Amino acid sequence: MRAVIQRVSSASVITEGRRVAEIQRGMLVLLAVREGDGEQAAAKFAEKIAGLRIFEDAGGKMNLDAASVGGAILCISQFTLYGDVRRGRRPSFDRAARPEIAAPLYEHFCRSVEALGLPCGRGVFGAEMQVELVNDGPVTLIVDSDDLELPRRT
Repeated sequence: MRAVIQRVSSASVITEGRRVAEIQRGMLVLLAVREGDGEQAAAKFAEKIAGLRIFEDAGGKMNLDAASVGGAILCISQFTLYGDVRRGRRPSFDRAARPEIAAPLYEHFCRSVEALGLPCGRGVFGAEMQVELVNDGPVTLIVDSDDLELPRRT
């Protein structure tokens, strides 16, 4: 799995002219599922993202997670995060999971976030969407499940 995470003061998603989800303070998560991902990986990824301490405490340090600040997550499926642009000018999406695999894992990720006590708004899987956000900070992170298995640098 791969995610782009933005700390937001607000975010919403619109599809077919209708606002389908919105949050105030929290995280916008653009989530991609790749071939080979499973439910265990999705749950572990949700735990990692929900626990990120990217919100400032009273001293101005990023020490608080979304739950600590009463935040929420807005999760948008984003298979293009696995776009491979090494050759040519048109991205290849071969590493992205097919929709019949990705959609249930996207939902499993969202349910796992909710099981951790965070509200989780959703986009519409596979739909054309317009995402609006106010990036707070700005704070933007890229998290890849492959990287989580690597040892920490010293």
